[in-house]
Amino acid sequence: MNIHEYQAKELLKSYGAPVAQGAIVLDAGNAEAAASTLPGPLYVVKSQIHAGGRGKGKFKEADAGEKGGVRLAKSPAEAAEEARKMLGHTLVTKQTGPEGKVVNRVYIEDGADIDRELYLSLLVDRSSGKVAFIASTEGGMDIEEVAEETPEKILTLPIDPSGMTDEDAARLCDALKLEGDARADGMALMPILYKAFVETDMAMLEINPLIVMENGRVRVLDAKVGFDPNAEFRHPDIQKLRDETEEDPLELRAAEFDLSYVKLDGNIGCMVNGAGLAMATMDIVKLYGAEPANFLDVGGGATKEKVTEAFKIITSDPGVQGILVNIFGGIMRCDVIAEGVIAAVKETGLAVPLVVRLEGTNVELGKDIINKSGLNVIAANDLDDAAQKIVAAVK
Repeated sequence: MNIHEYQAKELLKSYGAPVAQGAIVLDAGNAEAAASTLPGPLYVVKSQIHAGGRGKGKFKEADAGEKGGVRLAKSPAEAAEEARKMLGHTLVTKQTGPEGKVVNRVYIEDGADIDRELYLSLLVDRSSGKVAFIASTEGGMDIEEVAEETPEKILTLPIDPSGMTDEDAARLCDALKLEGDARADGMALMPILYKAFVETDMAMLEINPLIVMENGRVRVLDAKVGFDPNAEFRHPDIQKLRDETEEDPLELRAAEFDLSYVKLDGNIGCMVNGAGLAMATMDIVKLYGAEPANFLDVGGGATKEKVTEAFKIITSDPGVQGILVNIFGGIMRCDVIAEGVIAAVKETGLAVPLVVRLEGTNVELGKDIINKSGLNVIAANDLDDAAQKIVAAVK
């Protein structure tokens, strides 16, 4: 689960991290009053969407202006005007894709005199089995670009689960070249971030940039936070921060039925049981020259109703030109899959080619159910055969 920048900053502020004063705006009519609560004289107006690259993004609508999703203003009235131009308009960044995201919230923040921009993040490092800091003096840039061009400017520091030490904080401050007041701020900030990360079950915390201001103090200028979905039940307060308008409607619908679904950009809808088999299915679809439209794992104990809903979700995607059902019945029974597919096809109608490959528990019964259904279904003997048939059918 991801949250907005302003929410991330409020969370970090509650742990003691230094952030600027700011005000969230949902209605352009309230923007000037909101900006007037800030010290000024410089105001930063930030579109709030779950995507990076906002500052370099472009709005689709001409009346939003030529500037990106992060703009400077020199008065509350000017800040309100920039907020008006953003709200309700579609911002396209390198992370949103060409469809972009509609800006429903704008954050107006007190400006800062920046001396240096730094990069700092925390994530779960699978190679070490620990939470790790990533620090670089190259703030304001994509960390992937820094890693490719100047990897020596990045420090990755795994933290022992027993807790963060002063030595760990000092190494990070050294990597960021913090001195004087900035170093004192950094030494205080590092354990704050680690504590917030662990206590709230974050999966990722990225501060880009972390700035050193001209007065020598450190401030969190931007913050991106994502939480481990497996731990959400422990944090009802954080669950309340969820903004479902930022999430794909089909993925939200799938979650209601406990389906693992991720929408992709391809044209072959895939319904599979088991994450590994789903990945293999997507790979072989690509191998034969097509692109998967989704990742969808119905799980090992799916019911007829669950399978029916999964099929309906796939067919709700207008980009789907063909469907591949690939089931290996271990715990999952092939006859249940067959009944679910038939129910869904009868309910929604089938306007695209459908290839079904069944193997495992009750496979003959499942095949018999499909064969006697009267549906126009292409049968496949194995995964390779299924992938070739669905790609050929779509082409």
